[in-house]
Amino acid sequence: MKYRALVFDFDGTIADTLGETLNIFNQLAPDYGIRQVEEHEIARLRHLSLKQILSELNIPKRRVPSIIARGTGMMRANIERLKLIEGMHDALTEMRKHVDSFGILTSNSTANVDVFLRKHGLREHFEFVSSTSKLTGKARHLRAIRKTFSLKNDEMLYIGDELRDVKAAQKAKIPHAAVCWGFNSRESLQKSKPTYLFDKPEDFLKLLG
Repeated sequence: MKYRALVFDFDGTIADTLGETLNIFNQLAPDYGIRQVEEHEIARLRHLSLKQILSELNIPKRRVPSIIARGTGMMRANIERLKLIEGMHDALTEMRKHVDSFGILTSNSTANVDVFLRKHGLREHFEFVSSTSKLTGKARHLRAIRKTFSLKNDEMLYIGDELRDVKAAQKAKIPHAAVCWGFNSRESLQKSKPTYLFDKPEDFLKLLG
């Protein structure tokens, strides 16, 4: 393993939160004068970037932090009932043996992530859980994490399921792996040119060479 640290996104990457996120969004939408999203629209939205989604749903960017804050608070009620991505427990447990540090960088709340990881017996694997309320603020956090752990750019890998995760890693100038079981489609992720493209959690083991 050439990476000393693996940093993961949470929603859609480790936890299967898509259905719950859609449910919460549709509950909040009337409060913000935003239209609700029908389930049949998800397949099309998965091909879009964050900017395109905000435009498609007519969501003002200034509203995003408030929607995230309220949404993560609402998710807390059901967080223990949400499912772990199939195969993730074994993949994380094995990969943890081969790196110095495991971490999470997410737009969800640290409290939600902590409860979820403890529920699924994974909390002990992670040195840190970091949260950002800004959907486009992950690059700065990735750079800060790298410096905190005294890592070179090519010693840390960020793993996420969205185009914005790939973009954040590219902006932070670190390697990145896009996973195809989360929000954005495989086709859209492939076009974003990630360092790696994984179709199932077991593919993490390919990092071991």
